[in-house]
Amino acid sequence: MGGDHGHAGHTHGGRAAQGRALWIALGVNLTFLVVELGGGFAFNSLALLADAVHMLTDVAGLAIALIGQSLLARPATDRHTYGLQRAEVLAAQANGLLLVGAAIWIAIEAVGRIGSPEPVAGGGVVVVAACGLVANLVSAAVLLGHRDETVNLAGAFWHMIVDAAGSIGAIVAGVAVLAWDATWVDPVMSMLIGVLALWSGWRLLADTTRILLEGTPRGLSPEAVAAALLDDDRIEDVHHLHLWNLASDTPAMTVHVLLRSDDRTTMHEAQNQREELREMLDARFGIRHATIEMECHACDVPGTKTTDRG
Repeated sequence: MGGDHGHAGHTHGGRAAQGRALWIALGVNLTFLVVELGGGFAFNSLALLADAVHMLTDVAGLAIALIGQSLLARPATDRHTYGLQRAEVLAAQANGLLLVGAAIWIAIEAVGRIGSPEPVAGGGVVVVAACGLVANLVSAAVLLGHRDETVNLAGAFWHMIVDAAGSIGAIVAGVAVLAWDATWVDPVMSMLIGVLALWSGWRLLADTTRILLEGTPRGLSPEAVAAALLDDDRIEDVHHLHLWNLASDTPAMTVHVLLRSDDRTTMHEAQNQREELREMLDARFGIRHATIEMECHACDVPGTKTTDRG
């Protein structure tokens, strides 16, 4: 009894909403990037320039995310039978690399200034950074409802959060200069911004690498999925169970299901049973792509127990 694929329809409306959110965030950030770069040079603030460089990675990252989102929507072809589902994962990984690169640049510049602080126009820094904070919070609010849907959207969201923290740091630096002429606060806050950028970039790289290496999707347990299948009284054993992601929001699986030896299931009945199992997997675990191999006797190979994932 052969297996085939269940292809439940994706929420195209949801992905359209994701694309709109990315476009809005890109427009807001691109507009303010010009303002912040000008302010950083005009007021000689490394904190502003550091935040602007990070915002530049945001603009690039949002553009990459949009490209990944558009590739994700392309239909399957003979060359790419699943379509370009992994494009958004690659886009998110590129975003992670941008964040790590920005963190390294900020650290190098900040270390140089800590030893020899330069004069900073604190008032201008506060005004520009406050405007930046508003832009960051607006962008983060737009992406908030989508942040858990894909790693692509998560990457864009974390860019906004780190930028908001960077704007707060620049405000603190500007206030310190105005109140106490503490120009050393500017590079110190830049270092903190760099640490946040490094943390978010590393987290994004870890998540995308796990998907590309076909690790078990977050929130899914092979044991839980096997147990759900074994809840069916007609099933004796489950083995060769594999879970992975096509896109970050599209879990997939393959599994061999052994019917009970006293079961006299016909081919037609087995196919109906397979559809019932697919519906259960989609409803309980969100698994939309399931290849289920129905067997009437155990595999003639060693290691066919439920615990075997090979």
